[in-house]
Amino acid sequence: MSAQELRSTLEGLDGAPYARYRSLTGRAWPLLEGVRATLRHAQADPFAPPSRWEVRLATPFAGLDLAAPVRRRALASFLARAAAAPDGPFRIDAGGQEVLQRSSFEIDVDGSAVLRLGYHLPGPRRRIDGRAAAADLTRALPDLVREHVLGADPDRARAFVDAVEDADHLRRSLPGLGLVAFVADGAVLPRASGVDDRPARGAVPFASPGSLRVEVDLPHRGRTRGMGVPTGVTVVVGGGFHGKSTLLRALEAGVHDHVPGDGRELVVTVADGAAIRAEDGRAVTRVDVGAFVTGLPGGLDPRDLTTADASGSTSQAAATVEALEAGSRLLLIDEDTAATNLMVRDARMQELVAKTSEPLNPFVDLVRSLAEDHAVSTVLVVGASGDYLDVADRVLLMDSYRCSDVTARAREVAARPTGRVAEAGRFPPVRARLPDPRSVDASARGKRRVSAVGTGTLRFGEHDVDVHAVRQFTDPGQVTGAGLALDHAVRAGHLDGRRSLPEVLDRLEADLAGPVEGWTGGSPADVAVPRRHEVAAALDRLRALRVLALTEPPAR
Repeated sequence: MSAQELRSTLEGLDGAPYARYRSLTGRAWPLLEGVRATLRHAQADPFAPPSRWEVRLATPFAGLDLAAPVRRRALASFLARAAAAPDGPFRIDAGGQEVLQRSSFEIDVDGSAVLRLGYHLPGPRRRIDGRAAAADLTRALPDLVREHVLGADPDRARAFVDAVEDADHLRRSLPGLGLVAFVADGAVLPRASGVDDRPARGAVPFASPGSLRVEVDLPHRGRTRGMGVPTGVTVVVGGGFHGKSTLLRALEAGVHDHVPGDGRELVVTVADGAAIRAEDGRAVTRVDVGAFVTGLPGGLDPRDLTTADASGSTSQAAATVEALEAGSRLLLIDEDTAATNLMVRDARMQELVAKTSEPLNPFVDLVRSLAEDHAVSTVLVVGASGDYLDVADRVLLMDSYRCSDVTARAREVAARPTGRVAEAGRFPPVRARLPDPRSVDASARGKRRVSAVGTGTLRFGEHDVDVHAVRQFTDPGQVTGAGLALDHAVRAGHLDGRRSLPEVLDRLEADLAGPVEGWTGGSPADVAVPRRHEVAAALDRLRALRVLALTEPPAR
């Protein structure tokens, strides 16, 4: 077959019923030398979501070392962005500021690639417009591939790939340096607005305090200086609107790589960092929150809590335990979005309300045990709870977006007793859950239903899963990816009712590291690969979820 045959075929269908487009499905059509296009999914009518085309390029991308997966992911992101012309007829999912592995463009180790795009097959009055389709698919599409993919600027591509590899290398180096995060000098942390994730103009560039300044050697950028955030408990303080939450948001985003020019290219966080917040009204299924809660009304057992309508405090307690269960060793918490009564109980309240009448154990009394007994670090933004100065390893002050280390002064302040007494002991080992695969069903009316509504809702089978509070979902494709990953975990037998959730996530994570097509089950959706932590967070919020048992941690 040839491009001319595709043109002839489309023109021959001109005026036919719209459904005849489906006759093209599965056939490979040459567009250029070494480039073939295949219709994978034909839309049902002109008003349905766009048809899905797959363009395979056999020609290797010369001059770029693509042995490392991070370099293939970065080059794919660069090329998808280059090809995603906003005014063209083709829809290519290039994403936002994050450099994620996506279904829209994947590159193999030999340089061969596959581009997946959406295209609304033209059909006024539900009749095929074969001539318009032929013009787009045999002229515009080859031109796009020739100019923006095969003809991409090699120097710009290499600079993009090298920058992403530097960030990935830095993130992987953090544990060996005893750090949980790094913020490069000169980084731009503020964003343009709440709905625009690009860097803010005129923002104060980040400068590391001398006591936490470290230098790292990166593969391409070389010696780089910035603030290293050590393991342990880090408290960030400061007045309102001075940048403390902005710093935390940047650390939350640091689990992902960012495009050059984002300002946060070298703001990196350990890969398992998890943002924790209160989430009033969410469902909780068989989570052991006994570390935080000693008793609940109505006979509910805090060591095996199930509720369809959690309070702010119990939802935050559950989110903390769920993050630990999924393997997180860094918790990121902002006082503004936390449940105050779970965070702290000050001396005056302790005097007024006896502990015998207060079932909550505040986080301030458990955070040190998490660090010392479980190697779980915490970064907290605090504006009002001075009791956290007692448990901090270090205290950072944000003042007009400038960061300083005020640990010594904070210890002087903390040395003056307030009369407050600790109300909790050690944080116990986390009990893992055994999810029931029969409750994780992506089918609706006999068909698989997995899609996203923005970054706040996952449509999964018969259920709409509210994930708006999972801040590290930064892209609708990640939300869709989390749903497809859960469906794959069931179909592949990873989630079988015998394996604990951490064991399921271990197996699933290995699959997510491979080609997206391998675990999405032929879904035509645009997918961005989520972390195991977002997959677990979506499962945790699935109201249909059932848990067969809680495992007991191994004896120490």
